[in-house]
Amino acid sequence: MSLRIAFDLDGVLADMDAALIRQAESVFGEAITRQLQQSSEKTEAPGQAADDPAADDTSAPPDTTAATPPSPADGNPPVVKLNLTSRQERTLWRQISRVENFWETLDEIEPGVIARLASLASERRWEIIFLTKRPKTTGWTAQVQSQRWLASRGFPFPSVYVVQGSRGRIASALDLDVVIDDRPENCLDIIVDSKARAILVWRDSEKTLPAAAQRLDIGVVRSVADCLDILTTLDRPEAQQDPGFLARVRRMLGLKDAAGA
Repeated sequence: MSLRIAFDLDGVLADMDAALIRQAESVFGEAITRQLQQSSEKTEAPGQAADDPAADDTSAPPDTTAATPPSPADGNPPVVKLNLTSRQERTLWRQISRVENFWETLDEIEPGVIARLASLASERRWEIIFLTKRPKTTGWTAQVQSQRWLASRGFPFPSVYVVQGSRGRIASALDLDVVIDDRPENCLDIIVDSKARAILVWRDSEKTLPAAAQRLDIGVVRSVADCLDILTTLDRPEAQQDPGFLARVRRMLGLKDAAGA
């Protein structure tokens, strides 16, 4: 039976962070954006420092509850590489909404990996769906922009679903086998609300991996290329006859053997 696999777009395949930083520079200025980025790298706090020079024009008072990140402004994806306040995020997303076909301007995080995914999906008859929470912008719908972006990078006729609710419930409704995402909370949602295997793409080796990832049996990879290697191994019928096969796959995903979990 063919594997049914879902891939998140932004942070997994598409470099949304770099595109958001470029737009932030056009709104707040390159110097201020650089300060915000450095502040985010130092503190990893959701609010902005009170002495930030951008505060007078575009920011609300800083959020002091750093341990509890606020919800993204207006339900949009969070701007993780910049230490923005909610007001600044809203300003940035208003700017982005005016950019025609913004979602087609993003770069591929791992050049060539989408074409490789398309080739493997065709060869192994995988059923692939792409999930995203992209808000609308001027131009085509977020779904069509995403489809055009994927097709331009080597994945013909992509199936894209713009997520509004629980990814776990979507995984359950579509009877997915595996979901690949870059956000631990989305992986947790998948584990809780579906039978799908969640794989977390965690590229930042300097940040501590959430303890819940291993405790809840969420697989972890450093890149989509590594993930494709694992999926290819997982999809070998002859390998599944090997008694040590599942143990090796679990180790590749950074998981403990079942006996020691």
